[in-house]
Amino acid sequence: MSIPSSSQADIALLLEGTFPYVSGGVSSWVNQIIRAYPEYRFALIFLGSRREDYSTFKYELPANVVHFEEHFLYDGLSTHEKPKARQGDEKAFSAAARMHEKFAPGVAPNEAMQAFKAVAGVMMPGSKLTLEDFLHSEQAWEIICQRYRNFCTDPSFVDFFWTVRIMHAPLWKLARIADALLEVKVLHTISTGYAGFLGALIHQTRGTPLILSEHGIYTKERKIDLFKSEWIRDNRNIFQRNPGELSYFRQMWIHFFEWLGRFCYDAADPILALYEQNRLRQVADGASPERTANIPNGISLKRFAPLRAARPEKLPQVLCLIGRVVPIKDIKTFVRAMRSVVNQLPDAEGWIAGPEDEDPAYAQECRSLVLSLGLQDKVRFLGFQKIDELMPKIGLTILSSISEALPLVILEGYAAGVPTISTDVGSCRQLIEGLDDEDKALGASGAVVNIADPQGLADAAVALLRDEDGWRAASQAGIARVERYYTDDLMFGSYRRVYHQALAANGKTG
Repeated sequence: MSIPSSSQADIALLLEGTFPYVSGGVSSWVNQIIRAYPEYRFALIFLGSRREDYSTFKYELPANVVHFEEHFLYDGLSTHEKPKARQGDEKAFSAAARMHEKFAPGVAPNEAMQAFKAVAGVMMPGSKLTLEDFLHSEQAWEIICQRYRNFCTDPSFVDFFWTVRIMHAPLWKLARIADALLEVKVLHTISTGYAGFLGALIHQTRGTPLILSEHGIYTKERKIDLFKSEWIRDNRNIFQRNPGELSYFRQMWIHFFEWLGRFCYDAADPILALYEQNRLRQVADGASPERTANIPNGISLKRFAPLRAARPEKLPQVLCLIGRVVPIKDIKTFVRAMRSVVNQLPDAEGWIAGPEDEDPAYAQECRSLVLSLGLQDKVRFLGFQKIDELMPKIGLTILSSISEALPLVILEGYAAGVPTISTDVGSCRQLIEGLDDEDKALGASGAVVNIADPQGLADAAVALLRDEDGWRAASQAGIARVERYYTDDLMFGSYRRVYHQALAANGKTG
């Protein structure tokens, strides 16, 4: 496939670990957005971990993508070349040390942000704080040693040293990307994190307007990445744990991503969330309330509404989890729930429709669990499937996730007439029970259950599948809810206004 490369674009999408290499809800949304605005020329800046972690594109690039570039942040961090001792710029490293002092409790956030922005500025190519100095200078060594002595209770200095390197070195790579970026009129980042840092750095150095859309709160998701095994095992909310319980390494990663997020929030306008709970979380994490707004996901009624007519007269006893086979989707809870479902409804089947290549070890664990529970004839791993072909064949969509934002699969199911059973994550309760009084009056379009509760999930699913009148009422509520609040036409109209305003702010309306 030919990779487009241009010197100019209207909108640069900053994409971390998603489209076009990874399938899923966020990537589908990115694909929707690009194709919805053929009048705009898009540049895609993909940020990944290591080249070996990504194989082939999962999506074909739309025709209005005029530029694509990819960067792998952890490639090239190690070298066989013998390092050369360096002194390092004393003023630059003093500024970095002052920045860390400003991060201490009790310091005004605006003072810390000004210190952070000053250090970010001197990381640009040609400036005083270079990657080589960070890696090999006496100044950097002294700062790392001092912070280890002052704060780290973990015994291994070697682990601390390499954690600091792996965490910070990508920032210089991002500075080089920012410096070399093609001419664009508007930046649109789909997360904070490293992509958000890149967007904020370009905004700081060029003045280019920056839009932020957060599907999930990046810092929250990184915490889940650090503690997902404890979450699944104990069913505890990790964000209510005492920070003192966490290792210094983990605290350091969390603090690092929190400040990357604040840097992005400081630069972005508007700051968009999918639903109100996440907007409030953005404000709590440092976003200016007046810059925040909600634009929910939307799906194509034209595509999914005709699927209602293709449904069989008899309600299919099929529970379908549509999603990647990865720990954050908690596939194992769905599998365990199916043991109870089959005990009560012997004809029921559980389908898992999603790719297994992202975490092969976890996928194998899920398959082994199916065998150990004697469900090999009842639980099917289908791999990636066309959702249009699945919807008429299933009775319920299932989400057993430990984290979600505003899942497209629930909306797609609603449009096709399929109710849902979901864990109480993200906006799922809002989607199932309604947000305000007018929305709630439409009725429940399924049921909400606790995280990591196989029996609760099973009981809710069985209750709905046994009650055809209740199932039809839930189906009608879902259809009414998606048609009123969650269409792609509503979403596209909102983002068209956002893009127009950002282009106008840059003095270039396209």
